[in-house]
Amino acid sequence: MTMKQKELYNVIESLPEELSNKVIDYIEYLKFSYMTNKAPDDLIIKDNKDLLNKLKKGMEDTENGKVCSVEEAYEEVKEILAN
Repeated sequence: MTMKQKELYNVIESLPEELSNKVIDYIEYLKFSYMTNKAPDDLIIKDNKDLLNKLKKGMEDTENGKVCSVEEAYEEVKEILAN
């Protein structure tokens, strides 16, 4: 554990449980934000219109045989998020 991690642990440990739960929620939010900022636009749905456009494209790709297996998709997403 690094010094910063120990410091963070000590700060969280000293908080009342209710507040420490909020800190953990915020950390999860930061992790999610970081991942979505690094992810390609293809994987991020910005709004309802964007969702509909991506669904249409996906349906067209399926009809045209431009698809991959679920396992291939998971591996690609895992690789993107690891970078």
